[in-house]
Amino acid sequence: MSLSISSVSDTSLPTPSHDMRARALFFEDPKSKLILERVQLIGPSSANVLITGETGTGKELIARHLHALSQRSKNPFLAVNCGAFSETLVESELFGHERGSFTGANVARAGWFEAACGGTLFLDEIGDLPLPMQVKLLRVLQERQVVRLGSRTAVPIDVRVIAATNVNLEEAVAAGRFREDLYYRLQVATLQVPPLRERRGDIYALAQHFLRTYGERLGLQEPALTDEAVGLLVNHSWPGNIRELENVIHHALLVCRENLVRPEDLRLSSLNKRGNAAGSDPKCELRDALLALFEKEGPNLYETIEAVVMKAAYEFCDHNQLQTARLLGISRNIVRARLIQCGVLTSGTGAVLGTSTRPAPALPSS
Repeated sequence: MSLSISSVSDTSLPTPSHDMRARALFFEDPKSKLILERVQLIGPSSANVLITGETGTGKELIARHLHALSQRSKNPFLAVNCGAFSETLVESELFGHERGSFTGANVARAGWFEAACGGTLFLDEIGDLPLPMQVKLLRVLQERQVVRLGSRTAVPIDVRVIAATNVNLEEAVAAGRFREDLYYRLQVATLQVPPLRERRGDIYALAQHFLRTYGERLGLQEPALTDEAVGLLVNHSWPGNIRELENVIHHALLVCRENLVRPEDLRLSSLNKRGNAAGSDPKCELRDALLALFEKEGPNLYETIEAVVMKAAYEFCDHNQLQTARLLGISRNIVRARLIQCGVLTSGTGAVLGTSTRPAPALPSS
């Protein structure tokens, strides 16, 4: 399923957005279809939306689609990268300024909030906004009016705000880098966009889209992928998400022969990152590792998993049985019995494994 959103207004954007990704959304994977259902429910409202996910997952595309579904669709959609402005200029950019309000302000100028009046303002990388500006943004969202830099007159605004970030804002709030009240003001509705590696059903559809689009640009007649190339694409980890996939297909079409993309034409990244703060989840990584282990269906599978957990915890705790017990929330006797069972300790007092010189981690006392 693809949805064309090329009709969404994208005039006066601060940075170019007329790329292949901005023309269609693909929802072939079950996870993506769930996102689409949620977007269709949220879109018609004017509620603020917070979109989270790794860089390159299509957060701006979803924001544009939310705008297209709303009653504001005939009014401006403006996208602003909050991390692109210096701390001294961000207030002027967002809220505008009067003539003479600072050096170089030769004329008065409306900010992005005023420019987006009646429409939607997409604040990308909201997690990069400086704390002083977070306070002012919160007030704007509460009062629905802005005061230009150098002015004392409030200007009413009618803007729907959609914010996006690749930062885990809950962690940022806990660390004091993001205001809790602003966080709750932004996340009236939330959308979590999974990385491409977690919605592999979209990979082939996106690859075909980029294949057709760049094929037309390059004047190629019906370019295609070999089965082997498709297999590599579907199984790649895609640390750069959709943006990386687009570049891979573009490069492949430049170097392929006979309009057929083969494995050797694919320049796949060797990076093996599992995402940034917003998308990285140790539980997801553990789940993926367990699924790979389940596919092998070896004997005594549960005992194998338990032994791996016990050995890893014991090593992490500098081979200290008491610290390991506290870490896992079980008794020291159980730890010792399991370590003997999996061959880490002998039935006597000696340990089979050598000791580490790394300081033991600080754990709460029981």
